[in-house]
Amino acid sequence: MRKLSIALTLAAAAFAAPGQAALKVFACEPEWGVLATALGGDAVEVYAATTALQDVHRIQARPSLIAKYRQADLLVCTGADLEIGWLPALAEKGNNPKLLPGAPGYFEAARHVTMLEVPASVDRALGDVHPQGNPHIQTSARNIAAVAAPLAERLAQLDPPHAADYRARHRDFAARWAEAMLRWEERAQPLRGVPVVSNHKSWAYLYDWLGLREIATLEPKPGIPPSAAHLEAVLTGLGAQPARMVVYAAYQDRRPAEWLAGRAGIPAVELPYSVGGVPGTDDLFALFDATVDRLLAALGGKAG
Repeated sequence: MRKLSIALTLAAAAFAAPGQAALKVFACEPEWGVLATALGGDAVEVYAATTALQDVHRIQARPSLIAKYRQADLLVCTGADLEIGWLPALAEKGNNPKLLPGAPGYFEAARHVTMLEVPASVDRALGDVHPQGNPHIQTSARNIAAVAAPLAERLAQLDPPHAADYRARHRDFAARWAEAMLRWEERAQPLRGVPVVSNHKSWAYLYDWLGLREIATLEPKPGIPPSAAHLEAVLTGLGAQPARMVVYAAYQDRRPAEWLAGRAGIPAVELPYSVGGVPGTDDLFALFDATVDRLLAALGGKAG
């Protein structure tokens, strides 16, 4: 902790010069890019490396990403090995010491939330299992609030001339977010205890927050595409334990969810998963508005 404090002090000095340019933020996922923009305003220049329509497990370290990584002052990623397939290669090619683990410019959102589904042991035979727990933390509004505070503080530490602005913007964001969470939680009361089938283990934090109950997944193992035999087995299981909907992310193949939904007579609901996943979800507030709206519509029998 002492080493990080010293490093932050040294890094802050580099940003304190008059007339400094905007702090350059490289966000691995769109949710963190939008959050950094909400907290930083005009003081930050944010680049999002991925979109909600991409599988963030499988990204190529292409030249455009390398260039942005090399220029960045702050890296904001989910962590928990979500980006393990591409971020190490990007770090090697980008050669930006400011963004390496342990450096002031390295920020992992997952370190600031309570992780769910942490495995007792890791075996690749079990599929795409993450040793630190389920990394899809952005699906819970509670986690967005938990990440916002330390991210605002990191921005303030790296950019002292704008520290008061970052903290003020966080206070405003936190107040509006708390009000929105109360609204979402009140609207989502009918979802508590509702049994659902998921395409991928993407929604542990959403379900924990709103009280839905996952009874099956279309993937036989995390990251393994469903076979016809596995889909048939899930369908058979629904005879004994019915589900109310099938949930999948905007970036995922909709065909398995629609196949099961059609045969089980339940809605398939597409959730945005992140900012920009479906039309009209250009900020975090709209993201969760759409998520709750679509779940409630599916509960009422409408496919999303």
